[in-house]
This record gives sequence, structure tokens and C-alpha cells, in this order.
Amino acid sequence: MAQRFILNETSYHGVGAINSIATEIKARAFKKAFVCSDPDLIKFGVTKKVLDVLDGANIAYEVYSNIKPNPTIENVQTGVEAFKNAATDCIVAIGGGSSMDTAKAIGIIIANPEYADVKSLEGVAPTKNPSVPIIAVPTTAGTAAEVTINYVITDDEKNRKMVCVDPHDIPIVAVVDPDMMSTMPKGLTAATGMDALTHAIEGYITAGAWELSDMFHIKAIEIIARSLRGAVNNTPEGREGMALGQYVAGMGFSNVGLGIVHSMAHPLGALYDTPHGVANAIILPTVMEYNAPATGEKYREIARAMGVKGVDDMTQEEYRKAAIDAVKQLSIDVGIPTDLKEIVKPEDIPFLAQSAYDDACRPGNPRQTSVEEITELYKKLM
Repeated sequence: MAQRFILNETSYHGVGAINSIATEIKARAFKKAFVCSDPDLIKFGVTKKVLDVLDGANIAYEVYSNIKPNPTIENVQTGVEAFKNAATDCIVAIGGGSSMDTAKAIGIIIANPEYADVKSLEGVAPTKNPSVPIIAVPTTAGTAAEVTINYVITDDEKNRKMVCVDPHDIPIVAVVDPDMMSTMPKGLTAATGMDALTHAIEGYITAGAWELSDMFHIKAIEIIARSLRGAVNNTPEGREGMALGQYVAGMGFSNVGLGIVHSMAHPLGALYDTPHGVANAIILPTVMEYNAPATGEKYREIARAMGVKGVDDMTQEEYRKAAIDAVKQLSIDVGIPTDLKEIVKPEDIPFLAQSAYDDACRPGNPRQTSVEEITELYKKLM
């Protein structure tokens, strides 16, 4: 069977990379940019770093900021109207997953207006046309939305997240500048960093994993494991490492899928507005324990990439435990809660479990599961 692998046309990495945005816009003959960025990034001057680049190059733009942390159908639909009214021809998405996911949905609908209801984009929608060209500028080191073919939009009416997978939505250019991430507070740095680690670990063990994706995921685990603590303490090395590590993880999982850590995290975001990275970080070790019997020798390589010594002398049971313990310790070290007691209401577990089972990420899990088993995993996390 042929394996497909999709990446950006172009990506820029390193401090000062945002200066390339003007060069790319002019080289591609775009006339006016639709800048998608969330209100907090605008308030704290992060978005302005990119706007200054556009101003310096005399590039016209319109700013759109009606974007929630877990973007909604309404955020997308008002964005589509704003794009049309602004007479723009490209999108510059500045932010974490929320801004980039909103931008992707807007870009897809502008190019494929038959999907204007947004809901019809859920799953693998057979869109015909590539998105409006997107230049993606991440401000968090976690989602890797700048290099993935995925985006997630919340359906408020049903309290659920819609996972959309579409090769047509991938940004044409990714600009990964660690300076854009330097103002992230410790909590957000920790949460988004653990989200990136979850991408790398789930992508490595997912049912669709193969040698090319394994290469990216193991390297991503290694980079994140050595960089996240430093990033939380705002060291330049930590920030640069996480900027790269999360992107490398995205190169892999975008092409092979994820698993039930994400399936279980998505309804927490939809129902309680739980930050996605926090949900993933709490759930990850418990699901790793659950998935271990279906992972062969892969936990040995996860443990090695996490910095565990002597893994070649360990039994299978020992290296699996060592991998899980290393993940738990990293999560604790960066201040992530260890359970869902303060988040989940027990009476909501049946809804959460069914939502997780129905989630688009669930089929990629290496171990076959059920609503009943997911229910027990949520209970265990309480």
C-alpha cells in the first residue's frame, strides 16, 4: 500500500524568522493579508510583531480577532464574512491552535463555499479546492497546526469538538520563530509542551505509524524531553528546542493520526473549556498504561528518547514502566495536575466516553477500545 506524506511548501525556523513573512507575501504577489489572531495576543503586543513586519514592507492587511480559545462555528462563519468584506487574498494566522484552526476553516470555506455550514467539514471532507493560501505563525509550542492537515472546531450546540482532516488546509508557509513564543506564561508553556509530547508519543504508537513517521516522532520526543523544562523557565535554549520539537512532531502525526488521549481530551475542551494541552497531559500516562500491551517494543525507544538510562538491560515490563514514569515526571516537573478531579463531573462521564469513542482520533489508537473501557479510563483519572 502506498503511503502519503504531506508537509508545507516552505518553512522558516529560528529567531527573526518572522521577517520572511513580507518576503513570501511579495514573492507570491499577494495584495492584502487577512490576519487571524486572538484577542489576548493583540492585547499583549504579540500580534504587533508581525504587523510591524507588514507595515515595514507596506503590505495591506485586515485584522480578525473574533476567536475563542476553543474556536466555534460562529467564529469561523463571522471570519468568512469578514474575509469577503475585506477583499483580501491570503491569510496570516498568528497564534496557537485556535487562531490557526480558525484560519484553516475560513480558508477552506472561502475556496469551497458549499461547506459554509462548517459542520459538513467534520471528518475527512472531500473538498475540491485548496484553501486560501495561509502563512502560519505559531505563538505556542504545542499544536503544530502550522504543519498539519488537521483542525478542530467546537460545535457549541452539541458540546463537542469536530475534528476536520483535509490535505487542502495545510498552510503553504510555516514561520516558526521562538521569539514569538517568548511571552507565553509558564502554565501555557507547560500545557502546550505536553500537548506536543502527546502528539509525538501517540503518533509513534498509532495504528498508522511507519518508518518515516517514526523518525520524526522519536526525534520530537527527544527534543521535547530535553527542552520543555527549560522552556517553562523561559531559557532561550528551551524555547528554541520546543519551537522545533513541536513542529517535528506535527510533521509526523499529521500524516499518520493519533489515538484516544486526544479522543478523551477533545470532549473536555468542548464541555468544560479545558485547555487542550492540560487535558492531554493529564490523560497521557494513564492511556499509555492502557495501550502498552499493543505497542511491541516501542516503549523502549520512548524511554530512551525521554532520557532513561539502561533501557537495553530492562525487561519489557520494566522499560514500559520506565517510559510511563518519565512522562509522568516531566508532567509533574512542569506543574501539570495529575488527575481530572477538579475538571470532570462524575455524572458527565457517560457523555464524555461516548464522545471520545465517536471522535475521529479514536480509530488510530493502537489498542482496540470501547465506550465501556473509555468510561473506566475516565473513572481511573478521577
